[in-house]
Amino acid sequence: TMGRDARLLAVVDDDDDVRIALWRLVSSAGFAVETYASGAEFMRSVHDHEPDCLVLDLHMPGMSGFEVQGALALAHAGVPVVILTGHDTPEARTRALEMGAKAYLCKPVDGEALLAAIVGAIGGAATGH
Repeated sequence: TMGRDARLLAVVDDDDDVRIALWRLVSSAGFAVETYASGAEFMRSVHDHEPDCLVLDLHMPGMSGFEVQGALALAHAGVPVVILTGHDTPEARTRALEMGAKAYLCKPVDGEALLAAIVGAIGGAATGH
């Protein structure tokens, strides 16, 4: 494994503006960030390198956030997921949390709240593997 100090964060969202904003936010907090425009694109990458945390949009064309969450749970159960959605419903919230999401946040998201959720999801474990 690479001895990277920065935690690697994956962001999956089909909205370009959201991806850029999230990348800026988490980069400025000292995370290494990789962004993906689709769930399928992310799932292809995860086999080579697991992120320390995944920030996942629920409603995307193609593979939905729930499908990504399910696939990830099967193949890479250790990756914590923070859900970010622009379409909040009680059903979606319940389902996401039942599927193991560490946090469920609504867009537009408060930057501090998101960073707190990410840090909480990762669990503040010691840096370096």
